[in-house]
Amino acid sequence: MTALTLSTAAASGLRADAIVVGVAKSPKGAKGLTVAPGAEAVDKAYDGSLAGILETLGASGAEGEVTKLPAPSGFKAPVVVAVGLGAAPEKDDTFGAEALRRAAGAAARALAGAKKAAFALPIADPADVGAVAEGALLGAYAFDAYKDNGKDAKNGKAPLAEVSLLGGKPRDAAYKAAIARATAVTEELNRARDLINTPPNDLNPEAFAAVATAAGKEHGIKVQVLDEKALAKGGYGGILGVGAGSAAAPRLVKLSYTSSKATKTLAFVGKGITYDSGGISLKPAGHNETMKCDMSGAAAVFAAVVAAARLGLEVNVTGWLALAENMPSGSATRPGDVLRMYSGKTVEVLNTDAEGRLVLADALWKASEENPDAIIDVATLTGAMVLALGNRTFGVMANDDAFRASVVEAAEEVGEESWPMPLPEHLRKGMDSPTADIANMGERMGGGLVAGLFLREFVGEGITWAHLDIAGPAFNEQGPFGYTPKGGTGSAVRTLVRLAELTAAGDLG
Repeated sequence: MTALTLSTAAASGLRADAIVVGVAKSPKGAKGLTVAPGAEAVDKAYDGSLAGILETLGASGAEGEVTKLPAPSGFKAPVVVAVGLGAAPEKDDTFGAEALRRAAGAAARALAGAKKAAFALPIADPADVGAVAEGALLGAYAFDAYKDNGKDAKNGKAPLAEVSLLGGKPRDAAYKAAIARATAVTEELNRARDLINTPPNDLNPEAFAAVATAAGKEHGIKVQVLDEKALAKGGYGGILGVGAGSAAAPRLVKLSYTSSKATKTLAFVGKGITYDSGGISLKPAGHNETMKCDMSGAAAVFAAVVAAARLGLEVNVTGWLALAENMPSGSATRPGDVLRMYSGKTVEVLNTDAEGRLVLADALWKASEENPDAIIDVATLTGAMVLALGNRTFGVMANDDAFRASVVEAAEEVGEESWPMPLPEHLRKGMDSPTADIANMGERMGGGLVAGLFLREFVGEGITWAHLDIAGPAFNEQGPFGYTPKGGTGSAVRTLVRLAELTAAGDLG
């Protein structure tokens, strides 16, 4: 993990490999670049001509754009890295938190191989420090566990080793708290990314459960693991049915973080299909290669519970990881089979590739038995949601409109793109089964909403619930951008942590 410090040192005298400054497109009606606050000393060293030099080099100030140039005479750092912040504010010099995160992330990625960089981006308060810190730590991420010497095989560069944030107040309690929060959240989010990126031959349900158990011991979280025998004894037909075709047995993992000062309890439920072949309803060629990411929901839940514990939030948080591997074999569940779920309901399986909702159903009913104040489930659930919202936005469904709005607002606050989605009652009829209480498939059109309606059937009466379908943003198959790497992204971790913080503060309805 990249080291992070606050510094009051002058940019000119700091020993580093690079100084990072922000530039932006000038406000509407003006021409050229604007040098962002924080870079005054650097601009002065260029005799006030930094913007002009960057324009000559082709810089536009566009979000995420990175331009490198030799540092001014007298600077101990040899290079200045100018990163685009997008459009400059029209009324004041305050840039949004997400603009700062993305700029810091882009700069950190561009500085792979460097030992130390000083970030002189706009910092007006502790919230800005937290945003820059998050962006830098997330942008510096690299999954190199399977690379020679821990370096990217393509460019031979290790991640940026150290980030020094200029303009902060190292002795101020609020600034130190912002750094501590950013560190805890990003370290756990990056751990989620590691889990998502780990090949499925090394991360099966048992291995995932072992990671959770070890983290629980480290951070004072109680962990309970139900193996295949306990699942059979308890009647968890959904989880067992999905895992029936694999040599790797399923698991249901419960993580419990409790606070002596808590008055509210949140339950997070995560889909943890460590590899999804589709089962007997086998996925076509070209759809299998990234299916190690089908446990991204469970990874997000795991990371959020650990982050809540590390932050000492005054809220009880329970995480449920529904872990299974969906494989085809002679013992696999077949289309047409009927499963008796943990709730007692029966489900006719029409498509074994609609397996995520089956494992979630068991975990949702189990979580409901504890009567939490709210349940939020997270899952890479449907391709339909990707078709609806694209690769960067997750859908939010809920049984309470106000709660759904609160979840969307929390996601926006932390920089995660989401969109409220409905649960149309007329789509429920499509899941009627002549054989069982419900089928695991319904109408093809609106398939993401159908999946949400299926899950709602397994939420306890009177419990507030939201469903996050992160199928689009959970795994980035394109190139990296901002602080988002290629591969596992850790989508929804920050939203879950923010929901826990709001609940602790009494601000979540």
